[in-house]
Amino acid sequence: MDAMTTSGTHSLPTPALLADRERYPEGTIVDIGGVSVGGTEVVVIAGPCAVETRDQILKTAEVVRSEGARVLRGGAYKPRTAPYSFRGLEEAGLELLTLARSKTGLPIVTEVMDTKKIQQVCDHADALQIGSRNMHNYALLDEVGLTNKPVLLKRGMSATIQELLLSAEYILKQGNEQVVLCERGIRTFETSTRNTLDLSAVPMLKKLSHLPVVVDPSHAAGHWWMVPALAKAAVAVGADGLLIEVHCDPGCALSDGEQSLKPEHFKTMMAEVRSVARSVGREIAAPGTATRG
Repeated sequence: MDAMTTSGTHSLPTPALLADRERYPEGTIVDIGGVSVGGTEVVVIAGPCAVETRDQILKTAEVVRSEGARVLRGGAYKPRTAPYSFRGLEEAGLELLTLARSKTGLPIVTEVMDTKKIQQVCDHADALQIGSRNMHNYALLDEVGLTNKPVLLKRGMSATIQELLLSAEYILKQGNEQVVLCERGIRTFETSTRNTLDLSAVPMLKKLSHLPVVVDPSHAAGHWWMVPALAKAAVAVGADGLLIEVHCDPGCALSDGEQSLKPEHFKTMMAEVRSVARSVGREIAAPGTATRG
């Protein structure tokens, strides 16, 4: 039960103690399959919104690896607004992600949506993603907190910064300290973009918390042509990583093709964000430096 004030009204929730910056003033570094998130390097996590076919995920994984991405993202289980939309290949998608890791050496981040599927996803993934729709799913947060897998926790589409930190607290209190926070845009009155990217959240989260912070400009914008500009801005304000959606044929994508970069656009973006990173004392992996399987 929330604490009560003397007037009988609810007070603010208990502050996020385990996530508090004062616990680790130097900041936490999270290891995702041998890739450190939270250090000097700005880690690029890239790949398709959804795993669709063997050829699609293998080709995309090779494209992003060759341009300096350090982690592969791809959805096997997809939460969709409409139940009739493509909802992922499920276990077959996880197996294809595992194959892509063996071919490229890239560790895998993929979403888990159901407490009953946590072990299955853990058997394949190097990190578990909690999507924006599940940021308030406290049973799921408790259970992933009991795993030994890093957790990428996305901010809910209408969540405050304090609510995001308190959701992280559910994971941390279970003993899992490998949590990465993700700003992915919040819902506002603006309709020209899918969401409104809250770049001010990055320095605020890094002031309040010791956890690494990454930014997902793809879901924030909803338009592929905006992604490079937002990615550069995210690096400039201190993001520890970027989540970028890439698809070799966005027009035929089964999920979020309109916000996915083609390989040639991803290559250009990587060169641009690499330059911004250098200007603020950070670095992004050079093309072709990721370990191949």
